[in-house]
Amino acid sequence: YLHEGGALPEGVSLEGGIIYHCGPVVQQDDHGEWHVTAAGPTTSIREEPYQAGIMKKFGVRGVIGKGGMGPKTLAGCAENGCVYLHGIGGAAQVLAEHITKVRNVYFKEEFGSPEAIWELEVQGFPAVVTMDSHNESLHADVAAASKTALEENL
Repeated sequence: YLHEGGALPEGVSLEGGIIYHCGPVVQQDDHGEWHVTAAGPTTSIREEPYQAGIMKKFGVRGVIGKGGMGPKTLAGCAENGCVYLHGIGGAAQVLAEHITKVRNVYFKEEFGSPEAIWELEVQGFPAVVTMDSHNESLHADVAAASKTALEENL
C-alpha cells in the first residue's frame, strides 16, 4: 500500500522509526486497550522489492525481521543510514514481553490485524544488527563462508 503511493494517516510519521516485520497476536481488553500476546518476526525477504524505497520515502532508520534481506535493501541501508536487526525466531511470547504498550493501530479495518500498522512502545527488545549502513551484511558473509566450506568439502 505505502509502496504504491498510499499515504499514512494524518499526523502519523515513520521518520526515525523502526519497522518490525511482524503480524502480532493482539487482544483488546474491556477498556479498549490493545495488548500484544505474541510478536515473533516474520521472514523479511518478501519485502525486498520495496523495503529500500520505504526507508527512503519515510525516513525509517531500522527494520527488524527474520532471515535478512537482499542487496537492494542493503544498499538502501547504506544510502539512508539504516540498519536491519535480526529478531529471534520462535520466541514470539518472549518478544511480546518487551512490548510495553500499544500506542495506536492504523489500517486495521482496511487490511486486518496482521497487516495493520501497530505503533508499539518497547523496552529491552532483543535483536542483533546483521545489516548496517556501511554496506556490511552478516547474512551475506555467512552465505559466502558456507559456500566456500561446501566447495572445499565436496
